[in-house]
Amino acid sequence: MKNVTVLILPGWQGSGPEHWQMHWVRRFGDTLVEQNDWMRPRRGDWLARLDEVVIDAPGSVLLVAHSLGCIQVAAWAAFSRHTARVQGALLVAPGDVESHDMKNKLSGWSPIVRQPLPFASILVGSQNDPYCSVERAQQMANDWRASWVDLGHAGHINADSALGDWPQGRALLQTFLKD
Repeated sequence: MKNVTVLILPGWQGSGPEHWQMHWVRRFGDTLVEQNDWMRPRRGDWLARLDEVVIDAPGSVLLVAHSLGCIQVAAWAAFSRHTARVQGALLVAPGDVESHDMKNKLSGWSPIVRQPLPFASILVGSQNDPYCSVERAQQMANDWRASWVDLGHAGHINADSALGDWPQGRALLQTFLKD
């Protein structure tokens, strides 16, 4: 992917070594967007960090977000002046930070920004994601004007889903590349 930087945006607690995002970092040389605190994520810090990385990236960027990373992308897109640099976003298994269980654990992340994203996006969800119902994920896709992809019964689409380097996800990412 010449002149395109793929930015990997893990969710709360980061992505462990067997997560497909980390497979992509190792296999394809994608850029992991490091956060100061994976365990106690502060929304403002995460949004500022993403803005810095997008500004510093050479050429255009593709965002690859998982869980809280999806919520981060929506919030970032609502304020950043650098969204034109984004060629597309692959949003995987958004975490429902508005749910009763998650509101207290991730205070400061709700409400979820629901305005349309200013760049092309695909949201991949699962029928049995313990962190977001399929109905909520589909509503986020609709609100963000993202294409919806149903991965079936894939859980939270993380390391526990045993996807390895997830070639189907990489193929979805490739659809954002302009000729």
